[in-house]
Amino acid sequence: MNFLGQTWVGDWLTGLGRIAVLTRDAVASCLTFKFSRRDLFYQIYFIGIKSQSVVLITGAFTGMVLTVQTYSQFHKIKMDTASLAVVGVSMCSELGPVLTALMVAGRVGAAIAAELGTMRVTEQIDALRTLATHPIDYLVVPRLTASMIALPLLTVESVALGISSGYFVGVELLGIDPVYLYYNMLKYTGDIDLEFGLVKSFVYGGIIALIGCYKGLTCGMGAEGVGRATTEAVVYSSISILICNFFLTLALQRVAQLVL
Repeated sequence: MNFLGQTWVGDWLTGLGRIAVLTRDAVASCLTFKFSRRDLFYQIYFIGIKSQSVVLITGAFTGMVLTVQTYSQFHKIKMDTASLAVVGVSMCSELGPVLTALMVAGRVGAAIAAELGTMRVTEQIDALRTLATHPIDYLVVPRLTASMIALPLLTVESVALGISSGYFVGVELLGIDPVYLYYNMLKYTGDIDLEFGLVKSFVYGGIIALIGCYKGLTCGMGAEGVGRATTEAVVYSSISILICNFFLTLALQRVAQLVL
């Protein structure tokens, strides 16, 4: 049992070190602009535009459900018009960035791991090295940069549609006064809440791309290795997002207290 535990811990630390090295190389390449602009624009299209449908549906129905649940509790104490304020704060700082990142991780993280894993199995990555093309510059950096650009934009769309759909449900289905509903949302939802969400989504974009690229570049040989890498990329990305959300929330709240 001890041997198995030591092996598991050793593998985990080794993988963490490899991801750290990959992150260092990718950031260094980003700062020197060694990547192709064409590849970057394609990845922005693939990660951002083609993920809009699933992100917008998630944001819309999350806002609707949150409005109904908040109203059911606030109605007991005659605070119906504060329902959308809770939706606004929750969507901007927590639910918007987290749910957007989880949906993108399921779609984009799996695609990145599968694509790079297939390239590794078919020895295309080795062919890049023989052509004096660094795989980090050609494969990792465009995906990392595009993910960190697209996630904040997708989060903004998700938040906007979530609040709008919550407003529609509150006014049309629940009969809440529209003027006070909108006024309280603006009053209690500050710019700092949206800023927190954008910072989080920027970090989550990096997590999704780095884990997906790492799993693809280090996958086992054969179809089984690619399948395992794809599954692990989604699972590890999702877990990392949820864990990082807690620590980012603590850090951002502390920064807000010091600044404000």
